[in-house]
Amino acid sequence: MVWGTALLICTLGLLAGAGCNRQQGGGDVMARVNGRKILRTEVEKYYRTQTEKQPPTSNEQAQALRLGILRELIENEILAQRAEKLGLLATDEEVDSKLSEIRAPFTKEEFDARLKERGITLDDFKRDLRRSITVEKVLNKEITSKINISDSDISNYYNQHKSEFNLIVPQYHLAQILVSTQPSPQVRNLKNDKAQNEGEAKKKVSMLQNRLESGEDFATIAMNYSEDPDTSATGGDLGFVPENSLQGDKQAYDAISRLKPGQFTPPLPAADNGTHQLFGYRIIKLISKEPAGQRELNDPRVQQAIREQLRDRREQLLKSAYYESLHNSASVENYLADQILKTSGQ
Repeated sequence: MVWGTALLICTLGLLAGAGCNRQQGGGDVMARVNGRKILRTEVEKYYRTQTEKQPPTSNEQAQALRLGILRELIENEILAQRAEKLGLLATDEEVDSKLSEIRAPFTKEEFDARLKERGITLDDFKRDLRRSITVEKVLNKEITSKINISDSDISNYYNQHKSEFNLIVPQYHLAQILVSTQPSPQVRNLKNDKAQNEGEAKKKVSMLQNRLESGEDFATIAMNYSEDPDTSATGGDLGFVPENSLQGDKQAYDAISRLKPGQFTPPLPAADNGTHQLFGYRIIKLISKEPAGQRELNDPRVQQAIREQLRDRREQLLKSAYYESLHNSASVENYLADQILKTSGQ
C-alpha cells in the first residue's frame, strides 16, 4: 500500500484533484466499510479529475481506474473509522491551522479559483482536512511515536554498510530552480506558473534571479515557480551530486565550483546531455560540499542519516502491517469489484 497516496487523496485534494466529501444519500452505493457507504458520486468525482486531460482508451482501462480509486477510498475510510474509535478527531484549531498553511502561497482569488476548478467548496475541503489530520494523528499515536532507533541499531548498520559512507569523490548538495522553454509538461509548482516559450523563460528566470538577489528564500521561490516536476515540491533540493557527475556540464560545474555554501549561480542554460538541445534555464544553489574520504560513525551527520533511514524503513513496514490488521478486522463489501467479475467476458 502506498500510504502517501491514500492519505494525500484528502490532504492535498486542492492541489491534486478533488475533495473527499463523503455523501450519505443519493447515487449508487459502490462499497460499504463496516456499514458506511462509499457512493458512486465520490468515485466519479475522482475519475473525472484524473481523466479530464487523458481519457481512457478502453472500457477495461476505465474500470481499472475506477477500481483503484474505490480501493483508496476504502482504505481511507478504514483508517478514519479507527481514528474515530480512538477519540483522536482533529480539532477546529488544527483544521484552521492546516488550511492557513495550504492557502499561504496563494492570493484569495487564486485559492478560490482552484477550489472552483476542482469542483469543491471550502466546506468540502475543510471536511477533507479534518479527516486527513485525524488519520495522521492515529498513525502517529499507534505507530510513529512507538518507533525507537537505538545507538546499537545505528552502529550495527554502519558496520555492515561502512563502504556506503566512503565518498570516492567530493559531493555537492545542490538545489535548483528550473524554467523550461517548452509549453509542456504541465507544471506542479504552487503558483501553477509556466513559461510557454524561450522568450518567456528568459524573462521569468531573470525575474526570479532578481528576487533571489533581493534576499527572498531560495526554497520558497522553487516551490512557487520552479518547473521541475521532481524537485519543486521539496524546494528544488537535488540531494548530493558527485563531482564527476557535475563535470559533464562544464559551464554548470565551473559556476558551482566557485560558489560558497548558501550562494547560487546566475541563470544557466539547461540542455539535453545527448542532443545538447536547450530546454530551459536554471539557477543552482550550493547548500554544502562534502570532501572525499571515509565518514566515521562519530560524525553526527552519519548517525542522523542512518537513524532517518532505519526509522523510515521501520515506519513503512509497521504502517503496512497495521493497515492489513485493520483491514482484516473490517467488514468491506466492494460492489464494483463484484460487478466487474460478474460481467467478465461480456
